Amino acid sequence: MKDYYQILGVDRNATEAEIKKAFRKLALECHPDRNPSKEAEERFKEINEAYSCLIDPEKRAQYDRYGTAEGVGVGAGFSQFTGGFSDIFEDIFGDFFSAFTGRRATRPVKGSDLRYDLEITLEESAFGTEKTIEILRWEDCTACGGTGSRSKMPSMCPDCRGSGQIRFQQGFFSVSKTCSRCKGYGKVILDPCSVCKGEGKTKIPRKIHVKVPPGVDVGSRLKMSREGEPGLYGGPPGDLYIVINIKPHEFFRREGTDIYCDINVTFPQAVLGAEVEVPTLNGVRKLKIPPGTQPGTTFRLKNEGIPRLGSRMKGDQIVTVNVVIPKHVNQRQRELIEELARISGDENHMSLKDRLKNIFAGTA
Repeated sequence: MKDYYQILGVDRNATEAEIKKAFRKLALECHPDRNPSKEAEERFKEINEAYSCLIDPEKRAQYDRYGTAEGVGVGAGFSQFTGGFSDIFEDIFGDFFSAFTGRRATRPVKGSDLRYDLEITLEESAFGTEKTIEILRWEDCTACGGTGSRSKMPSMCPDCRGSGQIRFQQGFFSVSKTCSRCKGYGKVILDPCSVCKGEGKTKIPRKIHVKVPPGVDVGSRLKMSREGEPGLYGGPPGDLYIVINIKPHEFFRREGTDIYCDINVTFPQAVLGAEVEVPTLNGVRKLKIPPGTQPGTTFRLKNEGIPRLGSRMKGDQIVTVNVVIPKHVNQRQRELIEELARISGDENHMSLKDRLKNIFAGTA
């Protein structure tokens, strides 16, 4: 009975990673492509047989229990392998070895993601909206069915004879590299399609319906799954990301979930108090201005802002009061203002312009 653990030089409790590491080291030393001798070939058969048994959990369990793996498909040695050096190591080296040998990857590859910049209004960002956008996306050419050939039948590459690989000897190694003529596909286009110029794909405009949820802000990204570029080798399509931008509003300013605005009141309203109407995103609301309100005073209207994305909570509306000073006054208004100045204890004879500057200092 052969001791497979001794052949690979590993402990009986060795992990799968340790078994692979030991096999890789020994196989590199003894592989016939690198060491073309009878002894190396026989040694490689033993290494391969041991690895084939111990790397399979079912075979290894039977071997540990009965000392043999017969009946569960254990290999009989090197003669069972029909591939070359890279075939044996593909499960260990993965993409690294494929790159080393030049073998074209055929694993499914996800398509590229796309981006679309969508501009909406402040109101649309607050309440949500639905838009129909149009994007250009690579898809199979309808004229040639995605083959790139006018006859829809690509020809076999004459350089690699359809294998997609050019094999050559480099020292002890027999190495393959991707065929430069067919780029590893094994076929070439001799009669390119007049529509896609032999590429097999064309840019097709597609309309997509987008639902914008309430609360989005500048820079928010909406993911549209599988609406990106098509995948390769059967891979899934990429995704489409909608990036939000919001147009400037003529009255409101947004900061997070709060919105800001300025309103004007007259001098009598600021002094005596008043009830004024304030525009909000939800219509007009009444706001009480208390007597003696100073220029620049702010008031908060609760829950009149933007919804928090994914929540029912809302921000507030911040209202800043500006006191408007008239640029022109009639004779009667002048007399009343001067009377106000005298009553207020202003006994010096400053001009009306100077007195107003004192009253409303800092409002300019």
